Amino acid sequence: MKQIVECIPNFSEGRRADVVDALAAALVAQGGVALLDKEMDAAHNRCVITVAGDPEAVASGVIRAVGKAAELIDLRQHRGEHPRIGATDVIPFVPIVGMTIEECVALSERVAAEIATRFGIPVYLYEQSARVGARQDLACIRKGEFETLRDEIATNPERKPDFGAAVIHPSAGATVVGARFPLIAYNVYLQTSDLKVAQAVARAVRNSSGGLRYVKALGFEIRERSQVQVSMNLTNFEGTPVFRAFEMVRREAERFGVAVASSEIVGLVPQSALNACTEYYLRLEGFSSRQILENRLAETLPARSGIEDFVSSVSAPTPVPGGGSVSAIAGALAAALGEMVAGLTEGRKKFQTVHDRVVELHGKLSAAAAELLTLAKEDTQAYQAVMEALGMPKETKEQQSSRAEAIERATRQATEVPLRTARTAARTLELLESVLAVGNPNARSDAAVGAQLAHAALKGAQYNVLINLSGLHDKPFAERCRAETSDLALKCASILERIDARMT
Repeated sequence: MKQIVECIPNFSEGRRADVVDALAAALVAQGGVALLDKEMDAAHNRCVITVAGDPEAVASGVIRAVGKAAELIDLRQHRGEHPRIGATDVIPFVPIVGMTIEECVALSERVAAEIATRFGIPVYLYEQSARVGARQDLACIRKGEFETLRDEIATNPERKPDFGAAVIHPSAGATVVGARFPLIAYNVYLQTSDLKVAQAVARAVRNSSGGLRYVKALGFEIRERSQVQVSMNLTNFEGTPVFRAFEMVRREAERFGVAVASSEIVGLVPQSALNACTEYYLRLEGFSSRQILENRLAETLPARSGIEDFVSSVSAPTPVPGGGSVSAIAGALAAALGEMVAGLTEGRKKFQTVHDRVVELHGKLSAAAAELLTLAKEDTQAYQAVMEALGMPKETKEQQSSRAEAIERATRQATEVPLRTARTAARTLELLESVLAVGNPNARSDAAVGAQLAHAALKGAQYNVLINLSGLHDKPFAERCRAETSDLALKCASILERIDARMT
């Protein structure tokens, strides 16, 4: 049976989208890993990224992301509502398919050891991986946060890390790694700005204070909403369902004369957890998940592939996904073919002399594929932003001015995204030429097909850049984009000619 592990690393950055994007790209740079979710919270200054896939590929992606976080996040400058001890604060591994919790524990230990060795970041084990009983509780490890741990790690034996020296990394802090069962991150907002109310409610709800079993809870002030939040982790949603946690928060808040404003789920949630809420609040008798229409359809209809769904969405009479996204997908497929050729070359005795070079090319092609998949999504988002700007009101001069600024900003973004696609497609074509030259000759045609796709991706991206230029008021920027795509197209046409000559 194929093994699938889920990993939900939490990073101490929730305000810089470019940093969060870089962390996500690092996590999925290698094949075999899927990006499932990406959540940013500016108030907490924290992001939660969910990935899943082959255990070894997920582990490699996590290690890359820890290095990227150490490079881009400085805890000495970090401020936020959520407690933290590290740039990469906590890394939980969760068994999904074909894995036991014990195998996740072993995986977490290998990752922890590698983080400590490679980056000089002390690592603590928690939850099911904990070697010290008290450290099963994440709050115990994070007590006092980065600043206190920095002062105590070398002198307090209770704070000695499980891996690495008892010396805090000056900017990246420490990291917590472990294996756990699936949990639900669930927040409830209260209609008050009084932090003491949220803290009192959290104290009543959480297990450690005598509240609900399998519930961890803290109270936070969310200034931009003028509200407070009871932030909970439900570590066993079957033992303590979502609806039970919500009801206890609601009742405890009412003791202070405060009502619930809303609630939110951070990240992903199992369908069964929502089914339980439906059954509870509607007081359904004899309810079964097989009564859900989508579940019955999934049981009876043949499954569609992701390719079929994408082709269907492109063929629909809607403007997105359009040529920009299709170009990026073509580029990702080109890089994937290059990865395949590299994989068919690595580890084979007769290609030992080029092994290191092929491994290097393989890594770069993996990164390019991940970047192009991200650009396919960004292209759709950029188009939607243009449509939203065009739909802004324009009755008054102020509205007209705001609308014009929004259109210019959105059009610039809609130009920059395909420009990045063109750059990445061009880089992919260069990598494919190198793979074709040194890779397994039995797979030459695959590399050549990839080259054709990469060139098509570049040209498609160029067309999408050009069509936006007339709408830009920043003419110097427009001309730079025109010139760069033209140069890339000329350069890549020459590469394609060389590849074609090699094949024919």
